[in-house]
Amino acid sequence: MKRAAAFLAVALLAAPAWAAKDSVSLGMQLEPPNLDPTGGAAAAIREIDYLNIFEGLTRVDENLTPIPLLAASWVISPDGLTYSFKLHAGVKFHDGAAFDCSVVKFSYERAVAPDSTNAQKGYFEPIAKTECPDPLTAVVTLKRPTGRFLYAMGLSDSVMISPASVAGNKTNPVGTGPFRFTRWVKGDRVELIRNDSYWGKAPALKTVVFRFISDPTAAAAAVMAGDLDAFPNYPAPETLDQLRADKRFTVAMGTSSGKVIMSLNNARKPFDDVRVRRALAHAIDRKALIEALGGNGTPIGSHYAPGDAAYVDLSNTYPYDPAKARALLAEAGVKPGFVMTLRLPPPAYARRGGEVVAAMLEQVGIVAKLENIEWAQWLSQVFGKDTNFDATIINHVEARDLDLYARDFYYFNYKSDAYKALYQKFIEATDPAAQMELSHQLQRQLATDEPAVYLIGAARTSVWSAKLRGMWVNGLIPANDMAAVSWAE
Repeated sequence: MKRAAAFLAVALLAAPAWAAKDSVSLGMQLEPPNLDPTGGAAAAIREIDYLNIFEGLTRVDENLTPIPLLAASWVISPDGLTYSFKLHAGVKFHDGAAFDCSVVKFSYERAVAPDSTNAQKGYFEPIAKTECPDPLTAVVTLKRPTGRFLYAMGLSDSVMISPASVAGNKTNPVGTGPFRFTRWVKGDRVELIRNDSYWGKAPALKTVVFRFISDPTAAAAAVMAGDLDAFPNYPAPETLDQLRADKRFTVAMGTSSGKVIMSLNNARKPFDDVRVRRALAHAIDRKALIEALGGNGTPIGSHYAPGDAAYVDLSNTYPYDPAKARALLAEAGVKPGFVMTLRLPPPAYARRGGEVVAAMLEQVGIVAKLENIEWAQWLSQVFGKDTNFDATIINHVEARDLDLYARDFYYFNYKSDAYKALYQKFIEATDPAAQMELSHQLQRQLATDEPAVYLIGAARTSVWSAKLRGMWVNGLIPANDMAAVSWAE
């Protein structure tokens, strides 16, 4: 009897470890506002469902090169206007609905419809029409050659959406991917389960849980306790040395497309004056800010990530110079003691960074009033159409997103006909060398106009179990591709 009891105790102790071999729990700081990647700009949406629940015709690899996904292959016409996609056969959505050319046509036409909530409608504007000569062939004709087309169609905003389930995707997402959505416990977690009818290679994991922990101290405690198997974009850099010394964990330092910026409301005085915006740029010591945030990252001077081949180092455009900042403020008529509000979302880079930035601004006579707001508030009040803010600190994580500044509306209210004209040349360029040169010109234009204060090219710091395999070290797009993840034997 004692031997049987002992065996039962050992079995019970071993059961959780055995179950964990096909399950992973990941930590995230921000909870998404919804779960439809075509229904909002929040990176947290994509970190859960892109490549897990939803898929596009193409996807981008770790070098941001478009490769096949739902489209097995494609042919581009000599004039660059027609793309003929050959679709995989037998693909079904999680509810059993078929994927074929009619879905491609629906998805692309929906993206540019007047009521579209797609955050990247500009990706689809060049499309003149989508035709279906047969169910497994989609022919997309463009209005003009667009060198970015295949790349744009491989990002999360371009995933395929079924007409049968489109209405419920914000709370019950239905895609073609290797995992199915099972449950969203608001304020706590989202749960996925393996799609056993997946058209491609079956993932090793059976279940994936994304847990939302906004407080860095609580996040670190959950990792140390083993309550989480992984925390991509780990928010507590002060604990990294302790984690590195613990053989239970892997600490991975990678690159990202993140640009941490102090966005300014260009429509609100005195931020409508370029002299004020340049003064703020001179007032901030980027290297000291990076050190205060754990020492990871690169100073930047425009809206582009250092890891991208098209990056231009403009970090010395506005070197740290408090005297120059004070002179520019005086020239613009901004008197010492001017009060501005810095609205800060939950991530540590924003709230901790805000405290450092406020101390630096104080040295040039500006009082930065810090206002901590929750993520939902930031999305509605700052990022929304009201643009109710003076300044905010945020990490823009999308790759190659120079289009933000060419839009008719974007939350920092930057207006430049010169930039728009230059961007139009950029997107119409098909020669790689011309694209590269134009991207350099766009970066320099932003550095000249300084619509935001460009702070840090964000590194990607992640922590996960030393027994976990297949996690992304780099994060050039906001995604956690769990189909490639497994546990070591």
